[in-house]
Amino acid sequence: MTAIGAASADVVLTERRTANPRAAEQACWVRIDRAAEDYVRHLADVRRLSPATVRAYRADLTGLAASCGDIDIAEVDLEHLRDWLWHAVQRGEARSTIARRTAAARGFFSWAAEMGLIGQDPSLRLVAPKRGRTLPKVATADLLSNVLARLADAASEGDPLALRDHAVLELLYGAAVRVSELCGLDVDDVDRDRRTARVLGKGSKERVVPFGLPAQRALDAYLVRGRPALLARRADPNPEHALFLGARGGRIAPRAVYAVVSRELGPDLGGAVGPHALRHSAATHLLDGGADLRAVQEMLGHASLGTTQIYTHVSSERLAAAYRIAHPRA
Repeated sequence: MTAIGAASADVVLTERRTANPRAAEQACWVRIDRAAEDYVRHLADVRRLSPATVRAYRADLTGLAASCGDIDIAEVDLEHLRDWLWHAVQRGEARSTIARRTAAARGFFSWAAEMGLIGQDPSLRLVAPKRGRTLPKVATADLLSNVLARLADAASEGDPLALRDHAVLELLYGAAVRVSELCGLDVDDVDRDRRTARVLGKGSKERVVPFGLPAQRALDAYLVRGRPALLARRADPNPEHALFLGARGGRIAPRAVYAVVSRELGPDLGGAVGPHALRHSAATHLLDGGADLRAVQEMLGHASLGTTQIYTHVSSERLAAAYRIAHPRA
């Protein structure tokens, strides 16, 4: 699009926003892809959703725009939306992905109606599939103990990446943090005396999470012997405040953490496994040890207790033990 065309489109968008809902249908032409991009900026700048959520919604709405074609947003109807989701089902996408796409469409068209871009919201009758309650794989406490002991042995040789990988897995499991939270940590976010870390979770919500003595020892070794060596590889002269560094001295990326976890846990858990398995294992082991569900909710940073109930589960051993203790006919 030329600069003149882009400027004209911005004027169109302004005109459409100031129109009332009925007049919106007769207002100037606004392409669906341009409206979608404006909505994505709204999610990032106004609603301040996490970068991962914004990327997912952008991808969803880009796909919707491509499916609908070069049409005005006001011309999109329920059949366009159903056809878009039907093709996603035919591609074999997961129910959770289809549900997210439905949520993205509903949010987009609700916003468009509020802004006066459309007269009627075509997504009101769009039905989302129920999300499956599939849980990530859970590693046993013994398995994780063995894996972390193996990493500790490798780290004792002094290799900076081995020191980092040991500290990464200890903190993922010890603090039950998300991979994005771990990668976003700065050195000053960790209180080594109190053994706590200040993390920034979903929706830019900050919380403080505890971690144990093994994680503290791994972090101490990494900060003394590993991080300085990785920092020396950095080409950029500007200071790097990130706690965990990549092989070139910059802030570690989630993809690198996925690779480490998959390499260390994948063979034992039978296939591809990511950092979320450590978070889920930590929550499960907390519950198995008698932790209160609300305390686990607080540690995980869930806004709803229902999310924690879905995300965690009580082991059959603990349930059987509770039954034997409490039930009069046990």
